[in-house]
Amino acid sequence: MTLVRKSLPPILSLAVCLAVLPLDALAVDRDKTKFAPPELGSLETKQTIGAVTVGAVAYDRESLASAAFGKVNPYEHGVLPVLVVIRNDSKETLRLEGMAAEYHDKDRRSVNATPASEVPYIEPPKRPTFGGPQIPGINRKKKNPLAAQEIETRAFSARMLPPGESAHGFFYFRTGHRSGSTVYLKGLQEASSGKELFYFEVPLE
Repeated sequence: MTLVRKSLPPILSLAVCLAVLPLDALAVDRDKTKFAPPELGSLETKQTIGAVTVGAVAYDRESLASAAFGKVNPYEHGVLPVLVVIRNDSKETLRLEGMAAEYHDKDRRSVNATPASEVPYIEPPKRPTFGGPQIPGINRKKKNPLAAQEIETRAFSARMLPPGESAHGFFYFRTGHRSGSTVYLKGLQEASSGKELFYFEVPLE
């Protein structure tokens, strides 16, 4: 017996073809500024303690900022973004929700990270500065160029890190970047025992 397949009208044929295509083939890429962090193994600035490795990069140059934040360069507005990448090669899940980040210069002066939700309200200075009081002012009456959505979506937000997995994101510091500085991370814990890991201090040069 021979099967005879009737041809469909052109418009209907197109509709059928579209219906059977996978959704990703039809989807429009709405995020044209997707950010892919560098591989941890390629970073020169990293530290391994036990089976946990932390890498960090200061995004103080236009070429770096454009890849992560599009048209906005936070450093031009007084905010230094520092990318942190964490790889967990241990057998324990890590709890990261209590992790705190500080920027330390070579003279051991420190600046605490500003929460990403506060960055859009920072009053930008004429230029980044370091030392003395932190750059003043959180102005909630109006937003500024730092209100770009990438600031918050690119922030470090992982709360748990299972064995064999990696997490990345930015911490934001109201400071200028100086040679010899480090990013200091503390508060990483083993989820099962609550035991705090030794702190990490990763060079930014």
